[in-house]
Parts: sequence; structure tokens; C-alpha cells
Amino acid sequence: MATMSTFFTKTSFPSHTLRKSQICHFAPAHTLSIKPKTAHFNVRIRAALIEPDGGKLTELFVEKSLTDVKKREALSLPRIKLSRIDLQWVHVLSEGWASPLAGFMRESEFLQTLHFNSLRMDDGSVVNMSVPIVLAIDDDQKQRVGGSTRVALVDSDDNTVAILSDIEIYKHPKEERIARTWGTTAPGDLEVIEPIKYHDGLDRFRLSPAQLRQEFTKRNADAVFAFQLRNPVHNGHALLMTDTRRRLLEMGYKNPILCFIHWEATQRQTMSPLAGE
Repeated sequence: MATMSTFFTKTSFPSHTLRKSQICHFAPAHTLSIKPKTAHFNVRIRAALIEPDGGKLTELFVEKSLTDVKKREALSLPRIKLSRIDLQWVHVLSEGWASPLAGFMRESEFLQTLHFNSLRMDDGSVVNMSVPIVLAIDDDQKQRVGGSTRVALVDSDDNTVAILSDIEIYKHPKEERIARTWGTTAPGDLEVIEPIKYHDGLDRFRLSPAQLRQEFTKRNADAVFAFQLRNPVHNGHALLMTDTRRRLLEMGYKNPILCFIHWEATQRQTMSPLAGE
């Protein structure tokens, strides 16, 4: 997850290598070929984390000072009870794992994901997005929502989790996507009241993308390589991880860091993100 640039021109003159003193800390060495006495370059080379999809990490939490206000607002809104999987999707969305999504997918986003495995941004750029993230509701829930443009999302204990605003209800094409719930979907922009916690003793290990980026910076990482799995680590996994680090060191990186992501399975088909080093 580091940026790396190599500069070159076609010339019959010999190449000149940047002196070690000219190379930025934690940046790999690069070769610069120029025509002597006729060209002057001020070269600045740096290694850094790549930008989040869409150019900005999209976190969906309300400001702490507004938490109580939002909870009071939610009391007057139609309510949709989240399943355990729905709650985990709120977790994923709220921390920015699905950037640049601002909530559950609208119909245009859902169809793009379904048919093109990507989203086209307003500036024309394309972001990879291969998994539809929608909130499926049934006809009874749709009737309760009525003409409201905002709904409160609650957990199994009726605690307010988030407010879904500017909602859009559209037909759920079950023939194209196997739905968890028959009916329609209810997308919209999320305002998540508080970070999602599972109270299972593992919450402290579930670092958000923002927390991970802070940790990489604190550790002066000039490259980050990730390994993700849900099974216990075996010798083959360890070989891949150590070999990747060796290759990055050979490429000139000084402090490559492993980001190990374990998808903790509470059930065979239910997983929540569990990230750490």
C-alpha cells in the first residue's frame, strides 16, 4: 500500500543514481536518468498509504455531542429492526470499510454493483464494489415506513443503532440476487449513533480503517501488506507472509508492516471484521 515512482528518459548519456542522502526516509531507492547540464529536476519521493476508495474515508458516525439529540429524534420515527447480519453491515458501513458508500445502496448503486462489480463516481472515476450492501425489508415493514423519508434502525433489544435518512424504496430483484428477506430494499444515508460493539471480549481488536491508518503512521510503515483469512494460521500462510516481507525488503522498503485480518466466524455463514497487526 505504498506509492512508488521511477523516472526515466531515453538518452545515450549514462544514468546517474540518486545518492543515499537524497532519498527520503522510508522511501525505496529510485534511479533517475537525465541529460547532464541541460535539465534540472527537483525530485521528491515519498512512500505513503494509498487513498481510500473514492479518495476519502467515509465514516458515518454522528458527532458525540449530538448522540442524545439523535436518540430523541429516533423515538418519533418509524422503526426497522435489524437482523444480526444487518447490524454487521451497519458496522462495515459506519467505519468506512465500504467507502465511498454513505449508507445502504440506492437502486443505481445496487444495479451497478450487481452487473458491473463497480461504482462510477460523480467525477467519472470507477471504484471496485462487487458485493451488494442493501437493507432488505418485507411488506409489513414497508407499510410501517409509509411516506416517511427517515427511519430509525434498532437492534434486537430495541436499542437505537442509527437513523436512515433520505430513504429510497425499490423492488428487490430476487431473480438476480438471492435475498435474505422477500420484498423490497430500503437504502438511504446512515447516521450511526455509536460505534457497533458485540461485547464478546474481542471489540478492542476490531480496529476501524481510520484506526489502522493511524497505527501504520505511528509505526512509520513505508509499506503495508495484508493477509486475510477465517481459519487458523498454518505453515503455508506463515510462508506467504514471511516471503512477502522478504520481497518488500528486497525492493528497498525499510519497514513493511503486516496487517493481519481474521474474519471471526460466530456462525458458519456469519462473519464480522476483526482486524489487527
